[in-house]
Amino acid sequence: MRIAQLAPLVESVPPKLYGGTERVVSWLTEELVDMGHEVTLFASGDSTTNAALVACSSRSLRLDPGNHDPLLAYSAMLARLAELAARFDVVHSHLDWLHIPLLRQLSVPSVTTLHGRIDLPQLDGCFERCFGDALYVSISDAQRTPLPNAHWAGTVYHGLPQNLLRPSFRPEGYLAFLGRICPEKGPETAIQLSRAANLPLKIAAKVDEVDRAYFKSKVKPLIDGKTVEYIGEIDEGQKADFLGNAAALLFPIHWPEPFGLVMVEAMACGTPVIAFGCGSVPEVIQDGVTGFVVDSFEEALDATDRVKTVERQGVRKTFERRFTARRMAEDYVAVYQNVIGTCASPLFERAA
Repeated sequence: MRIAQLAPLVESVPPKLYGGTERVVSWLTEELVDMGHEVTLFASGDSTTNAALVACSSRSLRLDPGNHDPLLAYSAMLARLAELAARFDVVHSHLDWLHIPLLRQLSVPSVTTLHGRIDLPQLDGCFERCFGDALYVSISDAQRTPLPNAHWAGTVYHGLPQNLLRPSFRPEGYLAFLGRICPEKGPETAIQLSRAANLPLKIAAKVDEVDRAYFKSKVKPLIDGKTVEYIGEIDEGQKADFLGNAAALLFPIHWPEPFGLVMVEAMACGTPVIAFGCGSVPEVIQDGVTGFVVDSFEEALDATDRVKTVERQGVRKTFERRFTARRMAEDYVAVYQNVIGTCASPLFERAA
């Protein structure tokens, strides 16, 4: 199958540090190549892949101080896609909405994975008119809730390479928080939980510019460097030790999380997850098996003691069964085949 993958340009594929969507696109692309498919990746020029790379910017936009107009790079990407579209059996986009007007005009089957939240008020007035005829993949069933009438081609859970993160099964007794510092991710709650449980907390997280004031005023004053340690961003090579040595990953979110890749990364390391039951959490975490799904601070605090009862080898086995990149790629191939068949059907009508 000839497959085009359209990646965001904010980070390279794979990203050097933080970048969940770009990391997933990389894992999917490499697995599809390994399965024998002919894949073309539209991404930043500093990306690394075994697929054919179409560089749409010289480097990732977040790391390019000279970039002042991201839309210029994305316009170049869509222009190249228009030139090459006839070469592909299917186009798989990870760009949310920007590409949809163009793909509507191209005679190539296409599908879009929505990686972010879609409970956005501004979508209400334009979704049906501008984007309602496109085919979408959700990354959890919960993600679909705000747009139940969208043309959903399937749900595909994220997966990562089976041997990317190896477990040690020798936890050191601290709690871990990994990801991005922002109110909806609950870093303050994580700190409060660790202190109430009398366990040290290590925070490895990115702080975006938009969240810097929040970090300085709400989170940084709670970091003492002893009971609460802030490490900063970590790369892929550091995650196995950071997560694998933790007694548990804290995931105290306060928003409808579409997926939560860090939960799967912890499971790959054999580390149980204590997560608030928002969004995708009940789909990803098997309560009592790979961690605990909680609904209150008190339940989360109780879970910090109960994690000792979770069999860490079983956590790893669940990851291998449910959340590998190969399983993800196989699921997407099934989606592509259905999309190609759907778009070839005379019963499928796209809005003009």
